[in-house]
Amino acid sequence: MTFDELNSQLFARQTKGVGLAGFSALLARLNFPHQKIKIIHVAGTNGKGSVCTLLARTLTCAGKKTGLFVSPHLVSPTERISIDGAEISQDDFTRCMQQVLACEKETLNFFEILTAAAFIYFAEQKCEYAVLETGLGGRKDPTNVCAPAACVITSIGLDHTHILGSTLAQIAADKAGIIKPGVPVFCGPVPPQARAVIEQAAVAQKSPVYFVREGEPFSLSGVDFACGNSLIKKEENVFPLHLMGKFQTVNACVVWQVARLLGAPENAILQAFETVQISGRFEVVFRGQHTLVVDGAHNPQAISALMDFWRQTPYAKNAALVCGFMKDKDYPNMFALLAPHFNKIFLTVPPGSAEKFSPRAAGENELRPLLTHPNAVFVPDVQDALSQACGAAQNVLCTGSFYLAGAVRKMCVK
Repeated sequence: MTFDELNSQLFARQTKGVGLAGFSALLARLNFPHQKIKIIHVAGTNGKGSVCTLLARTLTCAGKKTGLFVSPHLVSPTERISIDGAEISQDDFTRCMQQVLACEKETLNFFEILTAAAFIYFAEQKCEYAVLETGLGGRKDPTNVCAPAACVITSIGLDHTHILGSTLAQIAADKAGIIKPGVPVFCGPVPPQARAVIEQAAVAQKSPVYFVREGEPFSLSGVDFACGNSLIKKEENVFPLHLMGKFQTVNACVVWQVARLLGAPENAILQAFETVQISGRFEVVFRGQHTLVVDGAHNPQAISALMDFWRQTPYAKNAALVCGFMKDKDYPNMFALLAPHFNKIFLTVPPGSAEKFSPRAAGENELRPLLTHPNAVFVPDVQDALSQACGAAQNVLCTGSFYLAGAVRKMCVK
C-alpha cells in the first residue's frame, strides 16, 4: 500500500476508537514501545503545540535524541511525528502505520493509529525522550497510556465543550486526567476555577504542581518583526524567541521550568528559543508583494490573544481578513472578536484532507448570520478568498482553523 492510499484510508477512520483499555492491549501486542522512552506529556486548551515543540527542541539542543508528536498537521500527517526536528519520511510513516494495523483486533480510529505508530517509531529509533501532545482533553486521550517524567497543562479555556464539558472546572478535570502519581505537573496561567481542580487532582496523586506565569523567569521586552522574534528579558539580559506574541512568552516560561527540572542547561534552552521553527503560529509568509499572517487560532481564547497582539503589529494597517471555522467551534464569538479590526472580511470554507471542503467546516448555512456584517462577504473557495483579500489590502490575516492555515501555507510556502 502506498503512502497516499494509506493516508486516504486513515482519514476515513472517524470511528469512536477502542478506548484506553483497548489501546493499551494493542500496545502490549506491539511489545510496549511507549515504555522504552522517557515521555513529557502535554495537555491544554491553547499553547500545546508551541510548548511541545519548544520542549522537544530544547532537549535536542541539550544533546538528547528527542521525538515529538503533535497535532493537527497543516499539510501532511508526517508533520505530526518527528525526531530532533526531522519529520518522519513517508516510507517510515507507511511502514509504522502498517505495523499498527497488522496488530489491530478492534477498529482503531485515526488518532489511535497515529499515536501507536509514533511510539513504534520513537522506540525503534532509540529516542531518549518523546514529547507528546494530547489530541483531545486528557483523561481518555490515547496518549494517556504513558508514564511520563513530567506533565504540562498549558492553559484552560472553553473548547470542545460538547465532549469535555461546558464549564472551566469540567474541562480542567478532564485535562488534569494526565496527572500521574508523584509526577511533577507544570501549569501555565489558568482561571481560578480550573486551578482549584488541578490542585485537587495533584494532591490526590501526591504530585508536586507548579503554576507558572510571565516573569518566571521571562517577560516580554519587545518584538523584532523583521526577524520574527519576540525579545524576552531575564533579569537584565534580553534573548530572542523565534515565536511572536505575548502568549509565547508565557509558553517560554513554562518550557524553562520543565527543562530545568529535566536537567537541560541554560544555554541549550536559549539556543532552542532562538532556533525553534513552528508553522501556523503567527507565521508571516508572502504572496507576491503581499504579506500574509497565518495563525491556527481556533477558539475564542486563542482569537482574543491573537487580536491583542495583532493591534500592536505593523501588519494591522491596510489589512484584510480571511477566516474559516469548524462548525463545532464557537465561531460566532470568534468572528465577533475578529471583525472590528478589519474593513474587508472574506469568510471561506476550510478544505479537508481529500475533499474540496472539510465535512467539519462551517459552510454557507452556518455562516449566513455572520454575513449581515457590512464588511463581510462569503467566498467558499480558499484560493479565491485569498486572491480577493490580496486585491483589497496589502496585508492579510488568515485564521480561524488549522485546516485553513494549512491550506494557505500549501498555496504560499514552497
